[in-house]
Formats: sequence, C-alpha cells, structure tokens
Amino acid sequence: MNALVPLPVLLPLCVTGLKLAIGPRLQRFQRFISLAVLGAVLVLSVLLMIAADRHGPLSVHLGDFAPPIGITLVADRLAGLMLTVSSAVTLLVHVYSLGQGMADRDDQTPVGVFHPAYLILVAGVSCTFLAGDLVNLYVGFEIMLVASFVLLTIGGTATRIRAGSTYVIISLFSSVLFLVAIAMTYAFAGTVNFAQLAGRLQEAPDGARTLLEAMLLTVFAIKAAVFPLAAWLPDSYPTAPAPVTAVFAGLLTKVGVYSMLRTQTLLFPGHRLGDLLMLAALASMVVGILGAVAQTDLKRVLSFTLISHIGYMVFGIALAGRGSISGAIVYVAHHITVQTTLFLVAGLVERRDGTTELTRLGGLAKSAPLVAVLFFVPAMNLAGIPPLSGFIGKVGLMRAGIDNGGGWAWALVAGSAATSLLTLYVMAKVWNLAFWRDAPPGAEGEGVVLESAGDEPGDDEDDEEDEETPAAGSGSGRPVPAGAVVSAGLLGQSITTTKRLPWPMLLATGAAVALGLLYTVLGGPLTTFTEAAAAELLARTPYIEAVLGR
Repeated sequence: MNALVPLPVLLPLCVTGLKLAIGPRLQRFQRFISLAVLGAVLVLSVLLMIAADRHGPLSVHLGDFAPPIGITLVADRLAGLMLTVSSAVTLLVHVYSLGQGMADRDDQTPVGVFHPAYLILVAGVSCTFLAGDLVNLYVGFEIMLVASFVLLTIGGTATRIRAGSTYVIISLFSSVLFLVAIAMTYAFAGTVNFAQLAGRLQEAPDGARTLLEAMLLTVFAIKAAVFPLAAWLPDSYPTAPAPVTAVFAGLLTKVGVYSMLRTQTLLFPGHRLGDLLMLAALASMVVGILGAVAQTDLKRVLSFTLISHIGYMVFGIALAGRGSISGAIVYVAHHITVQTTLFLVAGLVERRDGTTELTRLGGLAKSAPLVAVLFFVPAMNLAGIPPLSGFIGKVGLMRAGIDNGGGWAWALVAGSAATSLLTLYVMAKVWNLAFWRDAPPGAEGEGVVLESAGDEPGDDEDDEEDEETPAAGSGSGRPVPAGAVVSAGLLGQSITTTKRLPWPMLLATGAAVALGLLYTVLGGPLTTFTEAAAAELLARTPYIEAVLGR
C-alpha cells in the first residue's frame, strides 16, 4: 500500500505531459483522460485514507534514500482525509469547467492551457498534503503558485492581469520568507524532515524555536488568508473564471490551514504563540464577516465570508486540544466543499443573468428554482444551521473552547457565535436580494454578452472604457451594454447569458451540494475519524515511527 502514496502527485503530472505533447488535438480524448486521472486520484485518496485509518501512517522514501537525504511522502489520517475531499472537489469543478467550455464553444485554449494548468494545480495540492519535510512542502506551494497564476490570468484581460499580479507578488513574498525559514531550520537542526525535526527542535533554544514558529506561521497565514494578511484575497479571486475561483476559494487557503495544523502539532507542541493565534482567529472571524455584510456583489460577499470562516479553523489550531483539533479538521473538510459549491452557484448566476451584483439581481427563486435550491442548501450549511455539517464543526470548536475555560477561549466562543449569526444574516441578505424579491427594472435578459475579447493590458483606451463601463459583478449597479463587460469567461472571449444553463455545470454543482450533505449524514463516523486523526497528530509518535522506522 505504501507504493500508492506518490501516485496522487505523479499521475496528474504525467497526464499533463501527455496533454501538452498532444496539444489542442483529440479534444474528446483529452477531456476523457483529464476526468479519468482525476477520478483515479480520488480512488487512490480514498484507499490511502482507509489504509491510514486501519494500519497507521503510510510513508515512502523516493529512491529508497532515507531522511534527511531523500524525499519522504507520508499519508496519515489527516493527509488522507484532505486528499479525499480535495480530489472529490477538483473532479467536480473540472466537470463544471468542461460544461462552461463547451457552452462557450471553446475548441482549443482550455484543452491546451486550462486543463494542463489545472492538473498541475491538483498535483501541487496533493504534494503539499503528502509532504514529509519542509522542502517538499515548499515545492508543493510553488507548483500551486505557477499553476494558479496561469489560471488566474487566463484570457489575458487587464482586470485578471492586475489581480493575478497582486496575487503573485504576495505569494512570492511568502515564498521568500518560507525559504528563509527553511534555511534557518536546517541551520538549527541539520534536517528539514518533519519526523526528525519533531525531536531535534525540542532541543533548540526557546528563542530560536519561537522565531521559527513565528516565521512559518506568517507564511502559512498568508497562504490561508488569515487577518491581517488577507487583504489580497477579495480583489484576486472574484476576477477569475467561476471554476478557477471555486477551486481557489475551496482549496488553496485550506492548504495554508493544513500546513499550520501539521507544523503546530508535530514541530511545535505546546506552542508559545497560542494567544497570538487566538487573536488572529478572532480578528479573522469578526473583520471578515463585517466585510461580507458591507458588500453588494455575490463573489465579494463569498470572498469575505471565506476570510471570516478561516478564523474557525485557526481557533481550533490555537487551542491545541484533541477536541479543538478534531473540530478544526471537520470544519476544514466542510468548508472546502461548501465554499467551493457557493462559488460554483455564483458562476451559474453570472452565466444566467450576466452579473453577480446583488442590486441588479432578483426573482431567481421563481425563474430559476433549481439554482435557488443549489444556493440555499450550502448557504444554510455555511451559516451552521443544524443538523448540517457546518453546525457539527462549530459545535465541536465551541465545546472545546468552553472546556478550555481561558479568557481568550471564551472570547473565541462568543466571536464564533456572533460570526455564525452574521453569516446567517449575510446569506439571508443574498437570498432576499437575488432570489426572493422581484427582478429589478432593467435586469439583463437572455443574449447579453458577458465579456469582450478586446481588453488588453496596458491599453489606455481600453482602461478608460473599463472605468466607464463596469464589469459584471463590479459593484457599480449600472446597466451593462452588450459586448462591453470584462468578466467571467475561461478565455477572455465573448460569452452569452442563457436561461438554459449547461447541464454539466448544474450536475457538478448539484453533486457538490450532495457531498456537503453527505458530511451531515456521515456526521458520526466523520467525527470519530477526525478525533482519531487529532489524537494521532497530538501523539506524534505514530508519524515519527512510520517515517523513521523506530
């Protein structure tokens, strides 16, 4: 079974090479192999999760080189669960993107650019979850960065180039800081392997350990969009195509949360920065949800709720108890699925009505009842309405805070309750404006063009036109003339709204909603699994023995 551990990383990379060699030809075959490899990664992830649960952590040293020389990949319960959830979500988003590409009559670019970049992103995510040392964790981050820049800027419109440039600058800064932290860790401990560091860092001076912990937390907080390091996210994600925004919002921030979980439990047990993490968690929850309350565009609303709910996960990590870690893991799995689903629904709304600006939407509950249901269920899940999985995760975290009994813990419990209520308010606001009320006068009808292909970065005339004519979802609330909007397509080509949404997009969104509900149905087994994963993380010994063989 250990031989299966590298495959979630290797399979997408190998298929990417094949697709690049084929080029834009054999499109049906390329779509088939993309779906096949993502399905295979999902099956492998489930097998690894089951094996890790039954037999303990699985590890493999590539090339049979032992640490600290070789590359070590490890699949324990936490990594197995994260791989399974991320693989399911990336498969569904890919089906959604195929539907969008076919609806836009795209014949070349997504096959030639989008699909390879997407598979590289999947490989990077898998590499991060399986990494057994800091260097390969860094490599996983960089693979994701390269792929994400391509996906954010695909189509080459000025809006996407600007947003992608901001994202890359922030990511490169965090990468440099990560490299410095890795170098300092090696200088102190003579290794970057997690299992070896778990023992050697305990012998390092307290000041050195605190410095390393602070540097790594800063890197991961940027990746996870923890306040106050989250200002880049609301402006970067909403400009991308709907499938890209969905997978970024669902997965990429959780990679940062996963890295915090892994390092805080394995490398820095009894960490000294717990109070600082609690403060960051509380600030993320409160500031994020207040930002969401102030927005009038659906994508920006969801971007701010994303920042807010990252605070719940940091809450669990900061308390560092078995119950809190278990609750954080449940919430990560729940949030990956629900946040992805909501962004997919935002893409459906934009495809149908030409905008995600709430002041220009209305009547969708009557005119598009299926889309309304697809929004309502994950929205209530995000708000934590019982008995949905969001409620399960929040109750676990709040119970852990009450059991802790500290002042910061009680503040986080109160902040969690307030954030949950405000999330419900925000979701109710979106429902009332976009779905429940009657459509406002002048709302776009079928046949409105969403995106013009002529927007080139650096073109002053085009930039002036962009300022005069707002993009769909830009928040201006003014009518959008056909052919003048800069938003939404995979390529930057013109797309036309339609009342009949492509069935693959509806199917993928519906399956994502069902996956979120499955966490509720399997709430008992899920919490049992996450409690075992939390105990394994806090014990540390099973992981160390699996890697070092002692």
